[in-house]
Amino acid sequence: MIFVLLSVLCSVTVAVLLKYAKLQQVSTKQIIVWNYPVAAVLTYFVLEPDLGDIQIGQMPWELYIPLAILLPTLFIFIALTIQYTGLVKTEIAQRLSLFIPLMASFVLFSEVITWNKGIGILVGLVAIICSIGWQKGNVKNNNKIGSLLYPLIVFIGMGVIDILFKQIALHQSVPYITAMFVVFLLAIAVAFLFMIYFLAIEKQSFSFKSFGFGIVLGFFNFGNILFYMKAHRAIPDNPSIVFTGMNIGVISIGALVGVLLFKEKLSAINKLGLALSIISVLIITYL
Repeated sequence: MIFVLLSVLCSVTVAVLLKYAKLQQVSTKQIIVWNYPVAAVLTYFVLEPDLGDIQIGQMPWELYIPLAILLPTLFIFIALTIQYTGLVKTEIAQRLSLFIPLMASFVLFSEVITWNKGIGILVGLVAIICSIGWQKGNVKNNNKIGSLLYPLIVFIGMGVIDILFKQIALHQSVPYITAMFVVFLLAIAVAFLFMIYFLAIEKQSFSFKSFGFGIVLGFFNFGNILFYMKAHRAIPDNPSIVFTGMNIGVISIGALVGVLLFKEKLSAINKLGLALSIISVLIITYL
């Protein structure tokens, strides 16, 4: 379980870095850009993708390209969600996105829905509704829109990313690590297009602080992936333990960090959403 804990800590640290950077008025957009070269380099040297037998024509580019666009784009929306709603609600939106691929399997791939998964999905959707928005009336209108819209974008976007990664895993002609490395390389290209936009159109100044934060973020982002994979390899016969530990761990520790470190305030309905999010994961996994 040590790998699960390390993966959870890396995941929460990514959110903490984005939250702290915003408080220090460091460009989170530029941080996200620099994260991807670091993640790609670490993937190459640590996971050692097999690049020897790559055949360009056999690679599922229809999955790689949208995934490469979604990864940095959604990362920016995650940063915005942290800014508008806080760390706690952002982690809930990310973790409950697991219900998107579940629903897709029933709707798109004709899998038979079981009663426990159906109940788990319903509880999870109620948890999302309870977790987002619901601020007092004196909050500015644009903040109200952001607090509702951004978590929903993260919820749906993370679910779509999960579906794409699962589809990539089915293409056994390309090893999964190799596919992940290729996606990271494509994501770098997309991220640097974003950087050009930030500097040329938004007139942001190049930030060396963002560069430093981005390197650190890349290490923890990669650490989250690495330790999650190691956890599955360490407990190959009980993937549900890894799945449950990861999702509940991130939600719980993220909530503690958000409330204790950043003094985020949760309403009674937000706390209900937090509890329901944990219950929904347990229902999906164990019932």
